[in-house]
Amino acid sequence: MHKIEPQPGIMEIDLYVGGKSRLAGHDEVLKLSSNENPLGSPPVAGEALARAAGDVHLYPPTDHADLRAAIGAVHGLDPERIICGVGSDEVLQFVTQAFSGPGDEIIHTEHGFSMYPILAHMAGATPVCVPEAGRVVDVDAILRAVTGRTRLVLIANPGNPTGTMVPEGDLERLAGGLPDHVILVIDGAYTEYAEGYDGGAALASERPNVLMTRTFSKIYGLGGLRVGWGYGPRAMIDVMTRIRQPFNLSVLQLAAAEAAVRDRDWVARCAALNAKQRARLVGALREMDIACDDSHANFVLARFADEAQATTADAALQRDGIIVRRVTGYGFPEGLRITVGDAVQTGRVIAALGRWREGV
Repeated sequence: MHKIEPQPGIMEIDLYVGGKSRLAGHDEVLKLSSNENPLGSPPVAGEALARAAGDVHLYPPTDHADLRAAIGAVHGLDPERIICGVGSDEVLQFVTQAFSGPGDEIIHTEHGFSMYPILAHMAGATPVCVPEAGRVVDVDAILRAVTGRTRLVLIANPGNPTGTMVPEGDLERLAGGLPDHVILVIDGAYTEYAEGYDGGAALASERPNVLMTRTFSKIYGLGGLRVGWGYGPRAMIDVMTRIRQPFNLSVLQLAAAEAAVRDRDWVARCAALNAKQRARLVGALREMDIACDDSHANFVLARFADEAQATTADAALQRDGIIVRRVTGYGFPEGLRITVGDAVQTGRVIAALGRWREGV
């Protein structure tokens, strides 16, 4: 009899279980667990979708030239060094698949995005987890963990679910301290929420071993369409493009993303709303003696005294029809990651936690 075996590493991947979006006894819920934009997507993206709907019988362009040109124009980047994918997750898959395999190691940090070890296993590589320092990526710990087998270092900046950031000087030190055979991947899904931060664009422009990734799922509100992109050295992008499916993005995805990236007023409006309500939420949590770091993303990691307290707070929020994210799998059994909403939504969260704190 034939015995069919999966490739090494695949069976190390747990099947994905999506977060809940319904609560018993509530016809409508306030879902603050997926870091979605409370304002949705820019109207120009919806208009572009409507126009593109007439072309769904046509194959999309394989080079994504118009979208890459728009991204390049907005961010001051060379379009020839941009690659587009089905969310930034696919771009991360391109780089791990193209540059690592069995026998290689991929470094990630203890509270990093849960996809990082999964991507390593998908490529047949070995994920290597290094500790953080005060919930911030520890550059020195990463550099100590590098071996001759290391091929990639994956970090999120701002971090998820911590919301913390690596100072730009430390990012430069990390990139400069890595051996020539190691690629630094800076996952910038939340870049637009971090004031004055370029997401790693300067490093990716200057260094031959740095790739920056970004997404349209967060501030642009296009999570349901799944579009992301990466920027790095031409040689690296050339290799990654060779394993990209030629028609990985549809005409609808391309049209909406191009319209969205050009709407800078929308981005500014969303960032301003987020900054105001994020500060409000952080202030309220600290007034209730609930620990939280300064966040540079569109969520706040609330850290309770212990797991039991987090469980009762989560239950109190659910009684009010509010869903937030438990982050036990990220190493925070005592934590709740709360997406920053609009003024009304943030007020609901603060009020519900206030009642919980008072034992009401």
